[in-house]
Amino acid sequence: MSEHTRFRCAVYTRKSSEEGLEQDFNSLEAQREAGEAYIRSQAHEGWKLIPDRFDDGGFSGGNMERPALGKLMTMVSDGKVDVIVIYKIDRLTRSLTDFARLAETFDKHGVSFVSVTQQFNTTTSMGRLMLNVLLSFAQFEREITGERIRDKIAASKKKGMWMGGPTPTRRW
Repeated sequence: MSEHTRFRCAVYTRKSSEEGLEQDFNSLEAQREAGEAYIRSQAHEGWKLIPDRFDDGGFSGGNMERPALGKLMTMVSDGKVDVIVIYKIDRLTRSLTDFARLAETFDKHGVSFVSVTQQFNTTTSMGRLMLNVLLSFAQFEREITGERIRDKIAASKKKGMWMGGPTPTRRW
């Protein structure tokens, strides 16, 4: 590595529900801490954490309309980020289609991304295959969860159970 090579690193975190976000040390903080530790471990390679935070609490991985992700992608497009560090690939997205769009933007701007807990190297065909397998399972998990929820709601409605909205009232 050249003495002058520096990689500006951003840590992106996401948690689907808002549950527990009010705690002093929550899932977003744990993800961020792991990302920062990984960046410190790569300091000899010129990795440096940028001060901006990219934390999306209460946002689904199946939805790309997330404030922190939007801010991060703007910084990527503006050439202000070289490496994106995530805890797991499903923190970035649970959709193969969405990931393909993100990867295209990363490639266009020369941005790399690293998962702290999953080892893959997207510069090789085997690494890309492994990444696609991981993303396929993430998308599958999201779809199965949705099916379970829909089935539970349908079964509850069939039994005449109240499913939310205004409370049913009787008129005497």
